[in-house]
Order: sequence, then structure tokens, then C-alpha cells
Amino acid sequence: MGARVRVDIVTIFPEYFAPLELSLIGRARQAGALVVEVHDLRTWTHDVHRTVDDSPYGGGPGMVMRPEPWGEALDALAGGDPPPRLVVPTPAGVPFRQETARELAAQPRLLLACGRYEGIDERVVEYAAGRMPVTEVSLGDYVLFGGEVAVLAVLEAVVRLLPGVLGNAESLVEESHASGVLEAPLYTKPAQWRGLPVPEVLRSGDHGRIARWRRDQGLLRTAARRPDLLAALPAGALDERDVTVLTGAGFPPPGERVAE
Repeated sequence: MGARVRVDIVTIFPEYFAPLELSLIGRARQAGALVVEVHDLRTWTHDVHRTVDDSPYGGGPGMVMRPEPWGEALDALAGGDPPPRLVVPTPAGVPFRQETARELAAQPRLLLACGRYEGIDERVVEYAAGRMPVTEVSLGDYVLFGGEVAVLAVLEAVVRLLPGVLGNAESLVEESHASGVLEAPLYTKPAQWRGLPVPEVLRSGDHGRIARWRRDQGLLRTAARRPDLLAALPAGALDERDVTVLTGAGFPPPGERVAE
């Protein structure tokens, strides 16, 4: 496998990360391409109750994670050269996208912070930004109980981009979001299942037709489900055939994004 990458995770629920022993992430760890250490935030508390939260200044519902244990955790884990990239999942973060995953996959060290309750005291991020790069990310426009599920999702997206983790590197080229267009529908044997056939073109053996069908289906799926992705494509990303496919299916023309 590729170069060794280190990931440190801080959480109040270390047991949440047992799945990291499984599947391709577990295999990458066994091969030594990935080192993952999970740390209990309560290690850096000093009272009998191992307190990590308190009521918010200014009032309001819920509790906020205190800065003291987080500060000590950062002091203990952020040393070395280069420092890690701190990743904090939060509903207030920037959208986590495939390009974010690619950027994080290029980092030799990642430090992932799992917030709970209403979130982490803002001063923790401010303090951390003076010591290391910080990225606050959101998986989507919804709220989870805590950051653990989000961290697992981030790790899945990042680790699969590391060299040698996937057995077939072409999977990274053809999948959804790799080119800004969603992936076409997928089929396998049998050719007929409960009265539903595999499209004839996929059984034709004509690789040119298959590639064009997959491109067309990916475009149509993107236009129907994620028109924002089409709008974000750079100029020249769509050729005349692409535009004809979209408009022929009743989708609005993509403006000036046609290759000349």
C-alpha cells in the first residue's frame, strides 16, 4: 500500500469506532498504510465526575463541551512536524465534498474531533487555528447526536482515496462525484430479474456505446437529482451531445457551459 497516514480521533465514545477494524479500513491498518488511534476525551479531565460539558453562556437549551479537556487533548496530540490537520464535523461547517476528501487524503496527519451536546466551545477552534490547519465540515443540512457518525463517514471517504486501498483504482475515476456528475445505474447478473432486464447496451460488448450510455445516464441522473452539480461544472465540461441529451429529456439548457 501507499505512504503511512496517521489519524487521531478524540471522542467521549471510543466504542463507536470499533468498525474501523473492519473492511478496507481495517485492511489498510493491518498493512501499515494507515495508523488510527482513538482517544477518550475524558482522559484529559481532572474531576471525579470526568466532566466535559457545562451550560452555555448567554442561556439557551442544552450543554456545551468545555474548552479545558479539549485544550489538553490538542496539546497532547498536535505536536510534531508537520502538525496535523484538525477536522471538526459541525452543522455550521462548510459542505464536505469529494474534493474535501481528496484534500484530506493528501495530509500525512489528521486529528478528528467529535463534538457532542450543542457543540464545542468556539475558543477551542480559535486556539487550534493558531497551531495547525483547521477545517470545520458539515455532511449535510441536518443535525446528528454527535460527531462520531460524521467522522466515520469522513474517514470512509478519505481512506478509500489513499494509494493501494482500493483493489481497482479505476473505481475512483468512474464513481459519483469524481467528475462532478453522478454515476450511472449499475447492474450485474442475472440478465433478467423479476421481469426487469439489464439494459441491452450493457450486454452488447460495444465499449463505445456503453461509455456513451453511462455518460448519458449519469447526466440525466445528475440533472434530476442534483442540478446544483451541473450548474457548478466548469465551462467546457459539457459537449454538444451532452446538451442534446439533457434538453431532449426536458431539462433546461445548461447555459454557456457547452464546449466549443
